[in-house]
Amino acid sequence: MAFDAASDDAAHDAAFEGASEGGLSRASGVVKWFDGTRGYGFLVPDDGDGDILVHFSILRDHGRRTLPEGARLECLFIERDRGRQATEIVSIDLDGCDDFSEQQPGSGRSEHDVLEAAAGDFEPVTVKWFNRLKGYGFLVREDNDRDVFVHMEIVRRSGLGEIDTGDRLRARIADGGKGPLAVALAHCE
Repeated sequence: MAFDAASDDAAHDAAFEGASEGGLSRASGVVKWFDGTRGYGFLVPDDGDGDILVHFSILRDHGRRTLPEGARLECLFIERDRGRQATEIVSIDLDGCDDFSEQQPGSGRSEHDVLEAAAGDFEPVTVKWFNRLKGYGFLVREDNDRDVFVHMEIVRRSGLGEIDTGDRLRARIADGGKGPLAVALAHCE
């Protein structure tokens, strides 16, 4: 799978939007959870001052796209209007972790493959909003009030260059544990 470095850089640079004047700080802690499909997770810092958001774009320097629960990290972070966000991973310690690196235990299949196998047939959806810099957005089903999460990686895998608010698409949707999420997209016929 190829990554669009320019888009990943834009997502990484977006981490600095809304930063306070305080600059960068250093923290160590343990990964609380990381959702590879959504592309982010949270670190519980040793200082106990509040969780730190970790976006997948800052993992690429370590050759990773996900982190296992319980991994120890040292990172640089900024204080943003909406909380703390990691801007750089200094070190990753996987000792004592089950590191399946995007694979479900014992299955040999990626998290995406498992979700795609559990997804329903294509159904009509409308793009509620999508932000390329953030790397995600939401879709609306015709027959359901719950928003459907869509990650930039799904847009890329589906071969769609851009999606915009109001676009009519077809999506295969699975239950991602934190709510419905799109695992495949297509243009309406």
